[in-house]
Amino acid sequence: MRCPPATTPTGRGPHSRFTRKTAGASPKLLGAGAAVVLLVCVPLARAADRAPQMAAPPPQMAAHRALYTLTLDNNATASSTTSDVIGATGTMGYEVLDACDGWATHQQLDMVVTNADGQNVHMVSDYTTWESKDGLSFRFHTRQTTDDDVTSQEDGDAKLNGSGGAGVAHYTSPKEMTKVLPVGTLFPMAHTEALLAAARAGKKFITLPLFDGTSDDGAEDSSIVVIDAKPPTASAYPILSTLASARVHLAFFERTPNSTLPDYEVTMRYWENGIADDLVMNFGDFVMDAKLKDLKPQPHRC
Repeated sequence: MRCPPATTPTGRGPHSRFTRKTAGASPKLLGAGAAVVLLVCVPLARAADRAPQMAAPPPQMAAHRALYTLTLDNNATASSTTSDVIGATGTMGYEVLDACDGWATHQQLDMVVTNADGQNVHMVSDYTTWESKDGLSFRFHTRQTTDDDVTSQEDGDAKLNGSGGAGVAHYTSPKEMTKVLPVGTLFPMAHTEALLAAARAGKKFITLPLFDGTSDDGAEDSSIVVIDAKPPTASAYPILSTLASARVHLAFFERTPNSTLPDYEVTMRYWENGIADDLVMNFGDFVMDAKLKDLKPQPHRC
C-alpha cells in the first residue's frame, strides 16, 4: 500500500539520510530522509505533549561527522524467503560540512557479507554531494564496488527551476544523458528538512519526489511514515540532549506505473538537527542494524 500523497523523503536520510543496488539495493544518503509498507502506524504524541518543542524555532541542520557500526539483523533477514545471507558486518561514516552557500556531504558504507556457501563478499558504497542551501542546485558522485570491482558509478549535477518546481538532471557517467525532474522534486538535504518540518507539524504520512543521484533513472518516489515523536531526552551526545526526535520509516520507489515494491527501505530516529541513529536498513536480501558509535560536531565556518 502507498501512503496518501502529502509532502515528501529520503531525505537519506540518513536522512539520511542513508545510498541503492548493493546486493539488491543500496543505502540512501542519511541526509536524505528516507514508506508505505507499514500496515500499522503508531499514533504521534498528543499535540499537548509536543507544545513545548513546537514553540521554539527549529534548530539549524548540524554540520557533523558520524560513525555507525553495522550488524546483521538476523530475525529480519531470516524472514526473507530469497536470502542466502548468513552473516554481515560493516561500518558507515557520514559527514556534513557547512560550505557557506551549500552543504557538502560524504557517506561511505563498507560491508562484508557472508553467503550460505561461506563466501565473503566485500561491498563499498562511496557517495559525495554538494547541495545549495536554497535547494535549487545539486552535484553528486556515487561509486559502488564489489570485491574491488566497480559495479556502478553515477556523476553529474541537477538544477530546479524554483522552489517546488521541476528541473533537469545532467549525468556525465555512466553515460552522458539528461533526465527531467518532476514538479516538487527535492534534493537530499532539503528533503530531510521537509521531513523534520512535517514531523514537527504532527504529520504522519509524507510523500515527495526525490533526486539524490544514486541511480541513473532520475528522480524516484519516496514515502515516509512518522512512527513516533519524542521530547528531548538524555543522550550520550550533548548535541542531541536538548532536541526532540522522531522515528521514521522511509521507502523509495521507481517512478513507473508498475512499481509496487520499494527499491530500498530504512527506519531511523531523526533528531531535529538532522542527525540520525538506530537505523534498520533493508537491502531486500538482508537487513542491517546501524548504531551510532561516534559523533563529532563540525564548526559552521560562515
